[in-house]
Amino acid sequence: MRKPTAIIADDEKQLRLHLKNKLNQIWPELKICAEAKNGMEAVKFAQKHKPDIAFLDIKMPGKSGLEAAGEINKICRIVFITAYDQYAVDAFENEAIDYILKPIENSRLEKTVTRLKKRLGPDNNESNKSIGSANITQILNKIAENITTTQGTKYLKWIRAQHRENIRLIPVDEITIFKATDKYTTVFSKDGEFLIRKTIKELATQLDPEKFWKIHRSTMVKISAITKVSRSVTGRYIIKVAGHEKPLTVSRSYIYLFKQM
Repeated sequence: MRKPTAIIADDEKQLRLHLKNKLNQIWPELKICAEAKNGMEAVKFAQKHKPDIAFLDIKMPGKSGLEAAGEINKICRIVFITAYDQYAVDAFENEAIDYILKPIENSRLEKTVTRLKKRLGPDNNESNKSIGSANITQILNKIAENITTTQGTKYLKWIRAQHRENIRLIPVDEITIFKATDKYTTVFSKDGEFLIRKTIKELATQLDPEKFWKIHRSTMVKISAITKVSRSVTGRYIIKVAGHEKPLTVSRSYIYLFKQM
């Protein structure tokens, strides 16, 4: 039986390596036959290697992952890599195209791999490689439309928090850390600590990703407030945030953010 093959396309080299390493662990039989840094290379490599799967970052320079998918969907199965889950759920409900959210988590990747194996079939036939959907153009257009809508959304500028018996509006620019607890999220600002009911998952979609990074499933930090990044003896990344004595540990899923610095 022929081993399955794939290409990976992402403009960030570290993210390509991150996905490749995870795929090697979860699906060791899968052969990565090419890595592309933009959509144009993805199309070229897909046409050359005829892979079973293409892992495409949606947002790439020159030619986007959506544009590349429109050209190669008859060659291979498409899996989009995206940081925007706001539009992903509706767009992928029909399962014609799969998606993985950044940062890539093992549980989600394992689910994707299981679905891909099922679609390709035990014999990995050529006929099973393409999406095989008459509505592929409509699907891609829907995703593109939702991206435009999402990009036009304004990020939060104020956080509404309960403070004793009063409601307080905290400027987002004055917040350095969001840390989840059992039922609430603690907001750390220059004026103290406050509790809000928003989850970290919600905040990750409502805060500007150019200003705040998620470093753990329960923690987000203001990028400009990071004063020091170091590594522990075990290889974990440790960061210091201005105004906070206690250092924060970066989850392995988010280490790639700091390797770009």
